[in-house]
Amino acid sequence: MSEFDHRQKLEDRFLTRRELLGRMGNGFAMLGLAGVLGAEGLLTSPAEAAPVKGIDPARGAKSLNPLAPKASHFPGKAKRVIFLFMNGGPSHVDTFDPKPALDKYAGKLLPMENLRTERKTGNALPSPFKFQKHGKSGIEVSEIFPNVATCVDDMAIIRSMYADVPNHEPSLMLMNCGEARLPRPSLGSWVTYGLGTENQNLPGYIALCPGGFPIQETQNWQSAFLPGVLAGTYIDPRQTDIEKIVENIKNHYETTQEQRAQLNLLQQLNRRHAAKRQGDAQIETRIQSFELAYRMQADATDAFDVDKEPQKIKDMYGPGVYARQCLIARRLAERGVRFIQLYHGAGQPWDNHDDIEVGHRNLAKECDQAIAALLKDLKQRGMLDDTLVIWGGEFGRTPVVELPTPGANAGKQNGRDHNNHGFTMWLAGGGVKGGTVYGATDEFGFAAAENKVHVHDLHATILHLLGFDHTKLTFRYAGRDFRLTDVHGNVVKGIIA
Repeated sequence: MSEFDHRQKLEDRFLTRRELLGRMGNGFAMLGLAGVLGAEGLLTSPAEAAPVKGIDPARGAKSLNPLAPKASHFPGKAKRVIFLFMNGGPSHVDTFDPKPALDKYAGKLLPMENLRTERKTGNALPSPFKFQKHGKSGIEVSEIFPNVATCVDDMAIIRSMYADVPNHEPSLMLMNCGEARLPRPSLGSWVTYGLGTENQNLPGYIALCPGGFPIQETQNWQSAFLPGVLAGTYIDPRQTDIEKIVENIKNHYETTQEQRAQLNLLQQLNRRHAAKRQGDAQIETRIQSFELAYRMQADATDAFDVDKEPQKIKDMYGPGVYARQCLIARRLAERGVRFIQLYHGAGQPWDNHDDIEVGHRNLAKECDQAIAALLKDLKQRGMLDDTLVIWGGEFGRTPVVELPTPGANAGKQNGRDHNNHGFTMWLAGGGVKGGTVYGATDEFGFAAAENKVHVHDLHATILHLLGFDHTKLTFRYAGRDFRLTDVHGNVVKGIIA
């Protein structure tokens, strides 16, 4: 008896819970369990569970590969998403939502009670930045975004966003996963679940964050109960060496043929292991991850090598890490990656509780040229029409000053607290009506007042632009059909072309 057969015999002495039930009472226990699980729709394998309605089975709707390209419910105008996430919460009244009424009440209490936020707030704090009209649409944009301002005719600016609470952690989860408290699949995971990806040699969902993780770390791009291969793949765009960008991307000891032979053996063992465990989702995820890692060796090396770009393109994006990650995002998009999310940096860089003039001016300077270049580059390549670009953070900031709080700021009175009651996000390309301002906050910018848009509404709209009815893009888990928007959400038709 070989050592492998001996180990297999030892392994067979141990029973899983399902195997134990199967052998009890001549199998009647398993028969009863099958009836219960079947009624709940839990007997299908993870890759086959809850296929997207409207998918042509011939295109792989029930393929064992969750990343196989799939059709949406109806023809979508967007094929991919680039989400520019300004983690920390940029101030809308200092960027895309001018409020001249704040000048009138500078240093005074507003003629209304300050809404409740995380910390104590005081008098009105006018924006230190000037706003100017741009483009044919005449949309006003802050002076700290002079380059982005030249693209306003391609943008739909939603000035009436609102979320649930003024805390980073639940607001990040709500914006990224549609649920503030419980572990749920991220927006990117839902998109790749519904559409698959166009390039099987790269992850369908990539999260770029220089220098580390944002608040809540990998939960921001988790797949939760969806197949694990749909989770976002984290990349640090500060790195320039491909072997530091993606660890173990190259094998310096074996040829690709030798690697393939090893992987084939490993897959046989894993399939045998999985077959005895009713298609366990974690095992299936591991199998898919090994395959993807093998296929990535060539494509990833090429995709992240921005030095292959012409000098005029690199000059267009400008210097710095944010420019690098925007250029990487465009290269990933044109190579078929379905969902790309760019964080501004580790932690929450836009969280300016004090010195907001210095903080926001510096942050905008780091990304303004690169964001405008990304939009223009996509447009000149004919990609903006079917690439949905999104900009925004987890919430906005108060139009009033945050009062000094020990441990929260430096004792100054020149910053703003978190504000979930009203904030701004913008979308461009991918079927969006350019040169549009949708909704409004009150005259001071404290709360959404006209055509209010909740985060669930934003998610419903994003899915609609990709060709999905958000109420029908579901996944059965624990006896319930889950969806990104839970039981909420309405499509914001006013920003759709």
